[in-house]
Amino acid sequence: MALNLKRMMSKLSMKQTELARQIKYKNGTLSQAAVNLIINHNLWPRSIDKETIKKQVEDALVNKGLKEEFLVDVFEEETGAEGILADNPAPVDTPLGKKESTHMLLRKHTLSRATRAHFRILRDPFTDEMQSDSDVFLSDDIRYVREAMRQTAKYGGMLAVIGESGAGKSTLRQDLIEWINVNHEPITVIEPYVLGMEDNEVKGKALKSVDISGAIVNAIDPQAKPRRSAEARARQMHDLLKASALTGRKHVLIIEEAHGLPIPTLKHLKRFYELQEGFKKLLAIILIGQTELQYKLSEFNPEVREVVQRTEIVNLKPLDLKVEEYIKHKFTCINIDYTTLFEPSAFDEILNRLRISVTDGRGSSRGVKVRSLCYPLAVNNLVTGALNLACRIGAPKVTGELIIESVKTREDI
Repeated sequence: MALNLKRMMSKLSMKQTELARQIKYKNGTLSQAAVNLIINHNLWPRSIDKETIKKQVEDALVNKGLKEEFLVDVFEEETGAEGILADNPAPVDTPLGKKESTHMLLRKHTLSRATRAHFRILRDPFTDEMQSDSDVFLSDDIRYVREAMRQTAKYGGMLAVIGESGAGKSTLRQDLIEWINVNHEPITVIEPYVLGMEDNEVKGKALKSVDISGAIVNAIDPQAKPRRSAEARARQMHDLLKASALTGRKHVLIIEEAHGLPIPTLKHLKRFYELQEGFKKLLAIILIGQTELQYKLSEFNPEVREVVQRTEIVNLKPLDLKVEEYIKHKFTCINIDYTTLFEPSAFDEILNRLRISVTDGRGSSRGVKVRSLCYPLAVNNLVTGALNLACRIGAPKVTGELIIESVKTREDI
């Protein structure tokens, strides 16, 4: 995952070679290859102190013209949607040919103590706010996806839940597990460890079918030791699934970050899905991933045809015209009337700021398409930034103008 450092360097028109020359290492300077690994993959050389490198990078950025206050999160990782905004800087209301960066929209904000006092907000509605299923915002689209996940977990099937970063995928996964626990559903949830998962061994650790088998064994019988050989482990897994099913339990395999699954593992999921006892399927499968998963599960990809034929795909769409309803819900959860905080003009501007124009490379207005990034995480951070700005200038409410100004303020590097 790329660091915010990459975006900062782009803003400063600073090349990797230029930065590498300014980082002292032994009797020379750090190599461009090492700098590339730091910027794009957050991988640091082991032979030099990490803090020493950071200090030299910060000094180089400041010397290039970066204000010191923007060094705070320069070594944090960017989100996927944030990268999209960085790569497509022209919003739809910007004249063709004029660029206006909007990449700051998705940077994480929290309500300041002064802001909470100014607006009498006792609890931040956008940070650690999910305490029960009533905290989940349900548009018609989100309600359908949630119900599809519950039905798959309870009655079986293969389901792929696809959405941009910040669209609410993880929230719906947590909601599903909460629903299973609260309602005492006889469903065993199996979640393989996916931290650092990539679709090939060059970029990271690839999740293989043997890893999934081990996760199933551990979830059904934590005391059992997964067998070493792939064949023996598969037989052990199947036996445990059959024995568990005889007691009336269902099983659902949930794989987050499924866009990072290698194609061979995707192909093997068909075999997991077809595990059964008589006519009874033993395992339901839910894949949760970003839009890359849509491409991997394309019907035009012959390698995964058998999986695609068995998988229902549901997409988490942008909030768009539901954005005001979403904000109302978030503040209702903390017992605040949202109309005391926002002017009507704010909601139109939130929607406008979270639209980008994407060109097809033909260089004419006919090749420009509008794309919405009005997802919950983006809205949360944009609204929080605007509330903090309103507090700083003493405004009683957030207006459309403050939404615009909050973006410009963050861009003034």
